[in-house]
Amino acid sequence: MTNPTISIVVLSPSDIETHLADLTRVIRDSVLDGAAISFMATLTDAEAQRFWNDDVRSGLEFGSRLLFGALVDGRLVGTVQLVVGMPPNQPHRAETSKMVVHPESRRLGLGKALMTAALEAAERSNKTLVTLDTRTGDVAGALYRSVGFEKAGVIPDFAYDPDGQARHATTYMYRYL
Repeated sequence: MTNPTISIVVLSPSDIETHLADLTRVIRDSVLDGAAISFMATLTDAEAQRFWNDDVRSGLEFGSRLLFGALVDGRLVGTVQLVVGMPPNQPHRAETSKMVVHPESRRLGLGKALMTAALEAAERSNKTLVTLDTRTGDVAGALYRSVGFEKAGVIPDFAYDPDGQARHATTYMYRYL
């Protein structure tokens, strides 16, 4: 078995169309696997495509967010977003969003590589603080701690799990650059 070729890239608005099938698959399959990333298990391909084409693309075009993609042998299998367009009283801060790696591509170091790329971009954008939130108790918490994030606090009953059966707490985290 050969080692896969892994690369982390910054995706442009036009790259969303190029990778739309993979973007849709990554988010849909991750939600079906239980990922708490704002969507419910009933997520359709059309809804996922609307998210990428409308919500994410507009942020990229406006310059308020960056989208990083993890490619394995040229196929997109993971993403993270860095929101850099913050309110006027928070020009020093950025926020990561929708850190997700397809279930079949986990344990390759892609999450850490994506987060590292986002943090480096935040620093280049003169940000000094990066924040995020994650479902309390998720394995992602260890990833975020491994790249220097610290726990700020927990909000109980923050959101429903993708299956809609139970609500979970969310942990807010931060990292100084």
